[in-house]
Amino acid sequence: MNKQNSKFMKVAASLLFTASLFACSNDSEKVSTNNESTAKGESLSTIGDQEIASVISESVSYSDGDFYEDWENATSIQLNGSGASFEGDGRVVIDKSSVTITTSGVYAIQGKLDDGQLIVDTEDDGIVRLVLNGAEIHSSSTSAIYVKQAEKTIVSLEEGTENVLSDGAKYVYENSEEDEPNAALFSKDDLTINGSGKLVVQGNYNDGITSKDELKITGGTIQINSADDGLKGKDLLAVKYGTIRIEASGDGMKSTNDTDASKGIIAIEGGSFDIKAADDGIQAETSLLIADGEFNISSGGGSPEKIVNAEMGRPTPGETETSTTDASSETSSGKGLKANEEVAIGGGSFQLDSLDDAIHSDNSITIAGGDLKMATGDDGIHADTSILIKGGNIDITKSNEGIESNSITILDGKIHVKATDDGINISEADDNSDTTTEQAKDPLLSINGGYVYVDAAGDGLDSNGSISMTGGTVIVNGPTNNGNGALDYDEDFEISGGVLIATGSSGMAMATSEGSSQHTILMTYKETQSAGTTLHLEDSEGNEIVTFAPEKDYQSVVISSPKLTKDASYTLYSEGTTSGKESNGLFEDGDYQGGTKVVEFTISDTVTWLDESGITTAKTSGPGGMGGPGGKGAHGDMVPPEGMEAPEGMERPEGMMEPPEGMKAPEGMEPEGK
Repeated sequence: MNKQNSKFMKVAASLLFTASLFACSNDSEKVSTNNESTAKGESLSTIGDQEIASVISESVSYSDGDFYEDWENATSIQLNGSGASFEGDGRVVIDKSSVTITTSGVYAIQGKLDDGQLIVDTEDDGIVRLVLNGAEIHSSSTSAIYVKQAEKTIVSLEEGTENVLSDGAKYVYENSEEDEPNAALFSKDDLTINGSGKLVVQGNYNDGITSKDELKITGGTIQINSADDGLKGKDLLAVKYGTIRIEASGDGMKSTNDTDASKGIIAIEGGSFDIKAADDGIQAETSLLIADGEFNISSGGGSPEKIVNAEMGRPTPGETETSTTDASSETSSGKGLKANEEVAIGGGSFQLDSLDDAIHSDNSITIAGGDLKMATGDDGIHADTSILIKGGNIDITKSNEGIESNSITILDGKIHVKATDDGINISEADDNSDTTTEQAKDPLLSINGGYVYVDAAGDGLDSNGSISMTGGTVIVNGPTNNGNGALDYDEDFEISGGVLIATGSSGMAMATSEGSSQHTILMTYKETQSAGTTLHLEDSEGNEIVTFAPEKDYQSVVISSPKLTKDASYTLYSEGTTSGKESNGLFEDGDYQGGTKVVEFTISDTVTWLDESGITTAKTSGPGGMGGPGGKGAHGDMVPPEGMEAPEGMERPEGMMEPPEGMKAPEGMEPEGK
């Protein structure tokens, strides 16, 4: 069901209108054509039709120094427990256990500092390169490594070495108003990490690794355990290569610049990521761009064993403690991948397990490729403005609502959705959103290609506006309760191509719109059909149109196919066997036999309404195409599902037709004379 409106309120509000008012909506503006809807979907995405890798290359630049280079003639810093010594041309100031580098150059660091700090504080414009060559630095009162001032610092992890950094649980500042540094490895300027060695970071105070400018990672194995965020870059957090393991009590990876729309980006071109975060797995202040990589992310404790429907109140993340450098407390988010402006995925392998949305954007999401498997306590994929899917394999194994946005465009890809509420939901635009445009306020689900499979306990495909389908294959195993439907839309569902099969309950069953150019049938059975009961539709010559075995009990089925033509005769069978190849209950290219004939009919209209007796005209569509029990009657009047009572004072309007046969009218709403 839509979060904005419950199904009950939809029906109750409709009871206030007469048939003439419903008829007016037939003049509503038609949905976009294939090219127009594609153009709209791309225009609402900040990525559009661009390749994600190309967008990253335009946003992120790497210098030669960002990649590991062999070193020689370096200044050697030897840590010896309580102090240090050095040899070489670099300028190093040692004050007991405090080691300060004051000029640019290459510094090789080895040994152990039991309770001290390495500081970089230079005045020249050169690069400082710290080669961690088996170094272990611990501090009980501040950062282990603090880049106070430098044009740029590069931390190189020497091959075959393990390097360890840890800070204290409480920091001691010279000035009580100071809040920096606040991470075990902290830099006020640009920071790059490269090499093939290992870096273990224990952030006991707040963050693991933080840069107040750009943070780039081009290699190494980095293992972080942090009291708050794991990896944080203000203007940019970019990863090209590397193996990253994070366990964070805050966000796993994060960018924070919220004052410049061109910054606050996270850009990932490759690498391996294993993130367990109490809050968000990866969270970008502006855009999260992923071209490739392997991701295993658990956020907010992972998806709950049982999902509470959003209408009843979804699981609410708890409060999380933060360090004294942040707000005293904040509500945990628990999202897998999150960005305020855009999430764009061009490839990679993803295992997402989140308490809140698995993929979330306050504006738009673009998915052009990748293998994405996700389980979540809320939405699988949610964007406030738009979602554009151009490819990839998307498998939402657990969700409250599978995919939700104001505008969803599916051009290609393979999508599987399992939801305790709506499978794919077109919600109303948020007028308060800074990124909402007038174009985005026209709610539309546009399916122009690809393969979509939905298993939903709520509505299968649900739109507060319209649905357009020009190609692809859509299979819906919809609800078994009569308060929801396999298809649900407020305006139109125009279909001009592709194959649509939608099964579910009959109480709110809807077909496609009569203004469609492709024919559709809606069959309503007198009795509920058991899950797995095969339905087979063939033409008068015995050619297969559809053979399908729903995975759940059903009492209605919608079938639309290019194979359905006007003035042609068809026969619908039940049960039987087939030798066809099966995928998600759909059989293809097989011999069907042994079934029981249910109904034979000839198509004369765009939408053909059927029951066991044949074609019925008592359930012709109103503006939304709804028919059957609980749907729109012959004149477009809304009839509530069986057992649903109208709100007090909302008696049946004069002239409203009686409910379909076998359906009880709510108490106090019986037709006159009955």
